Amino acid sequence: MNSVEQLACIPESLDEGVFNPSCLLPHNLTVENIHAAMREFLSFLEYLNLQLVHRELPRLERFFMPANFSSLVGEFMVASLPKYNIGLIKNTRHNGHPDLLPIGIYPDNAALHGSIGIEVKASRNASSWQGHNAEDVWLMVFVFDSNSQNDLTPIRPFRFRFVAGAQVQKTDWSESGRSGTSRRTPTASILLSGRSKMIQNWIYKANINNGID
Repeated sequence: MNSVEQLACIPESLDEGVFNPSCLLPHNLTVENIHAAMREFLSFLEYLNLQLVHRELPRLERFFMPANFSSLVGEFMVASLPKYNIGLIKNTRHNGHPDLLPIGIYPDNAALHGSIGIEVKASRNASSWQGHNAEDVWLMVFVFDSNSQNDLTPIRPFRFRFVAGAQVQKTDWSESGRSGTSRRTPTASILLSGRSKMIQNWIYKANINNGID
């Protein structure tokens, strides 16, 4: 077993003192809820990566395509946060929007295009966060650093860089369509106006050069 890879299986611990107690969160979500979900993901990733490396397989962040790993981080947060905030539930509609709903607002807790709830994203990028549609939504983004299939050196453990969230409007997005022959999925990216709203309401900021300024 590569000793450097084994060390990289253990994610960096959260900087406990840099959660923002003054941030504004919707639907009775708390900083403590977010903190607990982030800790749970770090434990999950450490366990799986140690198992993979023990079997001489790549760590999870190197195993998945970069976009798929980012999706995994975001989906884990969507699954984990309702454990710590019993007023929230994962949207039961397949490909529904937003990801997290206040319990009882929508029939069967399912919304195809709801206006109430929290959309959750995860990204290695400190800006230009992407979604499939430009939406009026309360958006929360978990920004992290890790190796990937395209970035193998230096070998380093996963770490959360920062978390930010705010209500954004359709005008805070830039939509990218596709040509008639393209198979690329249409996307929308958060503009500087939306990013500014979210950064001003930062939730977690690690004691590193994290690109939040």
